[in-house]
Amino acid sequence: MRHFILTLAATLALAQPVLAQNKPDAKLLAAIETCRNPSRTLLEQTVAIDSGTGDADGLASVGALFAEKLKALGADVRKSSPTTGTGDNIVATLTGTGKGRILLIAHMDTVFSRGDVAARKPHWNGDHYIGPGAGDDKSGGVTAICALGALKTIGFRDYKRMDLLLNASEETGSFGSRELIRSLAKEADAVINLERGVPTDKVLLSRKGSATLTLEFAGRAAHSGLEPEKGRNAALEAAMQALQLAKLGDAFKGTTVNITILTGGDKINVIPDHAIVKADVRVQTPDEFDRIEKAASILAAHTAIEGVTATAKLDRNFPPWPHVASTDALLVRANKLYAELGRTLTGISVGSSADSAIAAETGVPTIDGFGLEGDGAHSVDDSTDISTLTPRAYLLARMLMDIGHNPPKH
Repeated sequence: MRHFILTLAATLALAQPVLAQNKPDAKLLAAIETCRNPSRTLLEQTVAIDSGTGDADGLASVGALFAEKLKALGADVRKSSPTTGTGDNIVATLTGTGKGRILLIAHMDTVFSRGDVAARKPHWNGDHYIGPGAGDDKSGGVTAICALGALKTIGFRDYKRMDLLLNASEETGSFGSRELIRSLAKEADAVINLERGVPTDKVLLSRKGSATLTLEFAGRAAHSGLEPEKGRNAALEAAMQALQLAKLGDAFKGTTVNITILTGGDKINVIPDHAIVKADVRVQTPDEFDRIEKAASILAAHTAIEGVTATAKLDRNFPPWPHVASTDALLVRANKLYAELGRTLTGISVGSSADSAIAAETGVPTIDGFGLEGDGAHSVDDSTDISTLTPRAYLLARMLMDIGHNPPKH
């Protein structure tokens, strides 16, 4: 994954030495530090539950744990049923006496299957908690509850409204929550997405869009030993086309096409008459989706094996989240606050996609990567670093204070 500093202005601003740091808010910092142990416990509890996208029971259990903590903070907590039956979203609302309206987003669903928690046994390795969904993104909800709890402890209410959306379907494109994200974003002055923070002290200023490219092949079955010449091998055609699909990426444009699923045949002695190739597509601009879709259709129309036919389909998931000035402005605000801890944030771009893209489509200033720092997303090494709780939760709480008091204009 490539990381980029996205503008010269932002680079110069971030490169300035921190000469006259403000001191941290002592009361807030103390409140943040007291939530370390409860946060560890909440992280362990939520990761212990299988909650892959579509696992309604698991998502309900995770949502109940978060909802209990949020209700204790005085939030109005409600369930929001998705449009695609993927599990209920949770929306928690806090109201104050000020002007700023902020939307926080985290997601409860993971890419893992039921049974993976038992098989992989979540565990601590020093300050790193490793387990399905630990970093992506149950730690985002944990970060939010610590920060919101600290604000309650110090009695801060100089904001108009703060919404926390715990999404149940992010990993498959948020199709069950897109309208909810858009409606909440339109009512906000700023959106902060709590996907995992990138080590060390990095936040996200833009993301690629994502899509799923599917090619399906139909051939003719035959005995693979007696008369293979009568068959039309769909799996072989699929393999050849997979090699061509992988070449559709464009490094200069930031487009990647990665083959992630290739299936065909289920009997060793039968020429397969059906096969499927799926590829994960990531782009920086919407026109690249169009190019990939057209190129895949041309490949499908020109199969190499006579008698094998193919169809191509591109399903767009998240749109690209482009780099814009309003995100830079949020980064500048964040850095002034992070300097209170003697730290500096770096803004980067990543190839993954997230709910920040959907929120940003409404025109509301949006920034991402404000959760606990973590690593190994979508892998056996999915983890979060609890040692980053104090700086990350402090930063989030100070951003809520700053935007609550003085919301950005857009």
